[in-house]
Amino acid sequence: MSRVRAVVYNHNYEAAWDEFVQNAKNKHFFFYRKYMEYHSDRFNDLSLMFINDKDKIVALLPASRHDNTLISHGGLTFGGVLSNESMSTELMLEIFNELYKFCKEKRIIKLLYKCMPYIYYKYPSEEEKYALFIHNAKLIRRDVSTTIYLPCRYKYKKLRKRMINKAHNNGVEVKESKNFRAFIDLVNSVLSKYHNTSAVHTGAELELLASRFPKNIHLYIAELNGELLAGTVVFENDDVVHTQYLANSGKGRALGALDCVIDYLVTEKYAKSTYLDFGISNEQQGRYLNKGLIEQKEGFGARAVVHDFYEWDIE
Repeated sequence: MSRVRAVVYNHNYEAAWDEFVQNAKNKHFFFYRKYMEYHSDRFNDLSLMFINDKDKIVALLPASRHDNTLISHGGLTFGGVLSNESMSTELMLEIFNELYKFCKEKRIIKLLYKCMPYIYYKYPSEEEKYALFIHNAKLIRRDVSTTIYLPCRYKYKKLRKRMINKAHNNGVEVKESKNFRAFIDLVNSVLSKYHNTSAVHTGAELELLASRFPKNIHLYIAELNGELLAGTVVFENDDVVHTQYLANSGKGRALGALDCVIDYLVTEKYAKSTYLDFGISNEQQGRYLNKGLIEQKEGFGARAVVHDFYEWDIE
């Protein structure tokens, strides 16, 4: 008989959910309910809590339902089972058995599982990958991000140094800003021109999230005589810093404005953090590498960290 049961999350469990996230060994602030629910109108949330025979939560699975598929989570970059010190490999196998039963009962035929990259672990947390293997889940996508290990970072390449010096010599200034709407306008102009797409977040959504998580979400910009040239929205999660958006205007590219912003983050603002992650540089479910984009990030000393996606057929 299983020691755990799956319980569907509802608002009555918000405090218990958030308390577990706070103490998880693979925590991230975007698993708090106030983050997950900012776009609740877009996703059919079907998050699960796994509760043991002593009525204590032993794991969480942020998830959303998309027809007959369960995704962990459709509105987040990555997800997977959140666990704490009590997790063991045997317990994770029991959790996956219960997850299988739950999916069968709900007529879910497929689970898309987005693994958390290891840089976010506060303690080893790959019991889930073994459970995925045991259940014959298939690796269907691998995105490649680029990350700087700040305590012992590699040197910048010469081009990056030149662009940083150029920005300084031309009087480009870097500062923190609260004008998320103006920045997202810049992001969307760049994405529309080069990629025929737009940002996942609106400026208003970022303002809302930054007000809910003022210690975690920040905007740093480069200006020249009051003109916005470049910037990045940063997500801080303990000792991991992630650039959620990076954008450079045409003038900003010519002057090295974004290079100047990144250099400020690396050498000053987050110099004592552990990782600075630039995000992915691929398209087409990981099959196409944007060589120019990843070369720019690697020019700052960043190296590859992968985001794995598994598909589990619930037979």
